[in-house]
Amino acid sequence: MVKRTSHKESLCGVARPMDVIGDGWSLLIVRDAFNGARRFGEFQKSLGMARNILAARLRHLVDHGIMEMALPTDGGAHQDYVLTPKGRGLFPLLVALRQWGDDFFFAPGEQHAVLVDKANGLPIQRLTPQTQDGCPVLAENTVLRLPGQPAVGADRTDIQAVQTSPS
Repeated sequence: MVKRTSHKESLCGVARPMDVIGDGWSLLIVRDAFNGARRFGEFQKSLGMARNILAARLRHLVDHGIMEMALPTDGGAHQDYVLTPKGRGLFPLLVALRQWGDDFFFAPGEQHAVLVDKANGLPIQRLTPQTQDGCPVLAENTVLRLPGQPAVGADRTDIQAVQTSPS
């Protein structure tokens, strides 16, 4: 079996999390946790995974602080898996992935699950990241700056000062 390359030392905010959530099962487990799954059997029933693979993925998510084991609310002898704040922080990623999937993986008019607002039952609005001045974030209007590189744009000394000043 080929060993995966670790990205834990990468300077990229996309690469590092891929070590933890990069396999498809991990995000589906997190999705199910947001949908109320807490017990091993609930995850297994929803996902149809082999027990050993599910156990390994849950252990991995616990080891990386995405989920934690908690005493069950019903007083039973089993342990529940619950999202930590780090795990709950994945919700916007799941929403963005869901919206991308809705756009590109369903035929026009094909029925599929829709994320709705609990209060009014209406579909949630599209996630639309914006730049500091309110413009939509697009590949065409952004650039990745590595540490030590000068800021891009007209007069960016204000941003450099903020990023290099001690907290």
